[in-house]
Amino acid sequence: MPRTMSVSDSIVVLAEPSVVYDRVSDPTQMGRWSPENRGARVLGEQRGAYVGMVFEGRNKRGAVRWTTRCTVTAADPAERFAFRVHAIGARRPRLPGSIATWEYRFEAVDGGTKVTETWTDDRRAWPDFLADTFDRVATRGHVFARFQRANIRTTLQRLKAVLEAPPADGAPRL
Repeated sequence: MPRTMSVSDSIVVLAEPSVVYDRVSDPTQMGRWSPENRGARVLGEQRGAYVGMVFEGRNKRGAVRWTTRCTVTAADPAERFAFRVHAIGARRPRLPGSIATWEYRFEAVDGGTKVTETWTDDRRAWPDFLADTFDRVATRGHVFARFQRANIRTTLQRLKAVLEAPPADGAPRL
């Protein structure tokens, strides 16, 4: 059976598309809602997301920690944010290669924003049997498509909770 190369899920968040985009397109904040990401460090100037922006993401799964280098490939305010992961390493992303692409789409709906998160496996050169074996070791028994589907669901639920939570100071939510 050929492997699934892309998975996605959606959720409606009670916030304007521009607000949701601003939060999601800041990679330093991703650790607030991702089950694996622990935040990121933007390389160079951080002045809002832009195509070509490079950042290093810190990640953790169980006791395993790793860092990825990512480049923003789409930064369309209130519409789309995407980046590709193209290097990985334990403390520094030294091993280059096509790893994955992450995309977020924002669609205005009645009362909020439909957020769609998509993960695409960019390891197209890997034979299916090798990817399957690697995936099952790295995720303790799952292929990445199934594993990422669960991660996406968790990320979207946490994002919704953060954006819909009342401000601590009692001020109205933006």
